[in-house]
Amino acid sequence: MSNLKDILGVKHPIIMAPMFLVSNTKMVIEGMKAGVAGCIPALNYRTLEELRAAIKELKEHKVEGGSFGFNLIVNKSNVKYKAQLEVLCEEGVDFIITSLGSPEETIREAHKKGIKVFCDVTDLKFAKKVESLKADALIAVNNEAGGHRGNFTPKELIEELTSNCNIPVISAGGVGNKEQLEEMLSYGAIGVSVGSPFIASTESDVTKEYKEACVTYGEKDIIMTKRISGTPCTVINTPYVQKIGTEESWLEKLLNKNRKLKKWVKMIRFSIGMKATEKAAMKATYKTVWVAGPSIEHTKDVLPVNQIVAKFI
Repeated sequence: MSNLKDILGVKHPIIMAPMFLVSNTKMVIEGMKAGVAGCIPALNYRTLEELRAAIKELKEHKVEGGSFGFNLIVNKSNVKYKAQLEVLCEEGVDFIITSLGSPEETIREAHKKGIKVFCDVTDLKFAKKVESLKADALIAVNNEAGGHRGNFTPKELIEELTSNCNIPVISAGGVGNKEQLEEMLSYGAIGVSVGSPFIASTESDVTKEYKEACVTYGEKDIIMTKRISGTPCTVINTPYVQKIGTEESWLEKLLNKNRKLKKWVKMIRFSIGMKATEKAAMKATYKTVWVAGPSIEHTKDVLPVNQIVAKFI
């Protein structure tokens, strides 16, 4: 089976994971120079012109041994999805990672342009579905991932997917150092998607407070909340998070039981949650909710991207 180095032409089997409002072109350019792939959520750009400019910048700075891609939310919550896909295909990127919906159209259109498509999956059922749609690889989101995580341990998920699927598996979650990376490869993954360790990078544009939180807090401080997007999401357990709690309000729970309203409630909650996340990333107040995964356990300093990559290799 192919390995990540062959598929993307990178030196090391690492994708710098797409993180909402954290990932940027500076981080990806430094990642490419260090021999890894980097990925940015398309939703980090408010306009299609900004997205197009980011792709052009990354193409200009691409070096041998590095690779870049974008993450697409492919369900109805992302009203820009089709236009974003069109821009990615027109400009040309190395790969697309799909999340939260059917990747069928993305795979079809991207493959016409020779763009690889990797799909976020949390279980075998969805993995088999995207394999049948001709995805190039699976991003196996386990229960140690930051943000929206899966339900299975890295070992359980990787081994189940590699045993039952014929396309490569890239593990997402639970990698904060070289030993953990090698552990994922030993289970059968061809590479890893690593996000949280890169939040506290000098190239990241998030607040000094967010970066310091990733240095100060550790694995034991990561908890699940439904208060951001309506689906469980990992955040740092700050005093403010403790104050507001982690469960949906009684009204949200009631509305979520109504089949006709459920979709709209989720979309509204997603929109509110994204605005709250943006405030937390870009402006420090006492009402901050910082998204991160347990791999911040190994974040001890704010470092340049190339030094963070070096810790894994």
